[in-house]
Amino acid sequence: MRRCCFLSMDSLDGYVSDDELAIEPLRDLGWQVDTVSWRDVDADWNSFDSVVIRTTWDYQDSPSEFLDVRRRIDRSNARLDNPLSIIEWNLDKTYLRELESRGFKIVPTLWGEKRASQRSFEDWTSELRSDELIIKPTVSATAQDTFRLSAFDPALSEIFGSRSYMVQPFIPAVVDEGEYSLFFFNGVYSHAILKTPKTGDFRVQEEHGGIITSIEPEASLMSAATSIAKSIEPEPLYTRIDLVRFCDEWLLDEWLLMELELIEPALYFRMSSTAAELFATQLDRRMNEL
Repeated sequence: MRRCCFLSMDSLDGYVSDDELAIEPLRDLGWQVDTVSWRDVDADWNSFDSVVIRTTWDYQDSPSEFLDVRRRIDRSNARLDNPLSIIEWNLDKTYLRELESRGFKIVPTLWGEKRASQRSFEDWTSELRSDELIIKPTVSATAQDTFRLSAFDPALSEIFGSRSYMVQPFIPAVVDEGEYSLFFFNGVYSHAILKTPKTGDFRVQEEHGGIITSIEPEASLMSAATSIAKSIEPEPLYTRIDLVRFCDEWLLDEWLLMELELIEPALYFRMSSTAAELFATQLDRRMNEL
């Protein structure tokens, strides 16, 4: 029996995960699955055939250490998924600039390195033509240190004093309609969900009260997501594409990329009767192609 490691964190208290739904389908394909914290200094990566990065939702606190562990796994006998090159590229959200340069539409974004100030806030609102802004670090997860602001908060100067960050206009559709996520396993479309924030909030993550609904994506949404998924090289084991609807001044809908999740996205297996099995099948297929 081959061994697969689901890479996690020391504790998932306060988080929602359903990765366990993939364990039985993998067992049926001849896999033993163990869950190991990425911070476990005694882990023997050579004892696994496959290491799959899953619920490592504290990596943003120690990104350099996180990458060091990934590199050690990559040098071991185990296959690392997603691949190291994808992790290094996707770790910092400045990857969105590259995707935009390739013609993909993203939420308009300003990239900050200098300490935030009242003057910079005024410049942001003017350049983005928005009275409300979203500010977050370029290395982040689960909406940590993500703020929706209509006025400058002096705390920003401290929070982002030594961290690169990104500034975007608040997109009303996130609250009015929600954020869509589409999932692909080894390039094969699996399922889609709509994430809506709880009343009075703008964050769609379940940890912040977000509501998750299974949906069948409309044609334009599927087309936008598929185009992005096909552009990623090498082929990821899992891809989650987060999109939001934007209505321009001519009332024409278009889909804007919020994030391309290739490191540790929640995969919402429970929202589809076939997702966990497809994930297991595609993982097994990748290993058989080695």
